[in-house]
Amino acid sequence: MTRQERKAAEFRALHAGEPFVIPNPWDAGSARVFAALGFRALATTSSGFAFTLGLRDGAVTLDQVAAHVAALDAATDLPVSVDLENGYGPDPADAARAIARAAEAGAVGGSIEDYDRAGGLYDFEHAVERVAAAVEAARALDFPFTLTARAENHLRGNPDLDDTIARLRAFEEAGADVLYATGLRTADEIRSLCTAVSKPVNVLAVPHLSFAEIVAAGAQRVSVGGALTWVAVAALVSAAEDMRDRGDFSALGSGVQIENWV
Repeated sequence: MTRQERKAAEFRALHAGEPFVIPNPWDAGSARVFAALGFRALATTSSGFAFTLGLRDGAVTLDQVAAHVAALDAATDLPVSVDLENGYGPDPADAARAIARAAEAGAVGGSIEDYDRAGGLYDFEHAVERVAAAVEAARALDFPFTLTARAENHLRGNPDLDDTIARLRAFEEAGADVLYATGLRTADEIRSLCTAVSKPVNVLAVPHLSFAEIVAAGAQRVSVGGALTWVAVAALVSAAEDMRDRGDFSALGSGVQIENWV
């Protein structure tokens, strides 16, 4: 079994076991921290990674993402799943190409969403065609790539739970392994989705719901998106403002021993 095949099998097994948290590193260093803390898999964050390049979310290229995936894969022995946004193009072939590139870079999972920053949410049928193409690309690989299909309604100003469920059920029928509706805010919304589908569901964590509450509503996997990136950036900004405005360097005393993490 190759290293990638082992990671793929481990990642697939996580979705059949106890519910788990999958943190979202923004670079190789944060990936190694999460590995040292005992997490069992990693998922990239498009917004967090874009920040490391000085870009806004949605402005990175597939080539840049592939290089990022390779760096994360090399940094730890944990499985890596990739936020592939819309596949970096509107056509089904774009989604398929993104899956192949992510796998080539070392990923064992990845997500395709139904939103295009240039044109908004894709029409239902077109969204399903894109997921089907991604599934076909994933199944053509020589290891079990875990494909996550994302419905972006709630994150993109269209909080229509019925449409979100209909999309995810269609994505499930198209062959997606994991289903993900970004932007769900309540346990009732999560429960409604989870009871309507049979595949594992990923839920984006929100501050007012605990892991136990999200799992009780039916989630198998809980991710945090770019949130931990912004937690780190907030600490940086707070310390920097103290230095700039008050000449106060006390925040520098709260650092960690880097030898413990990398």
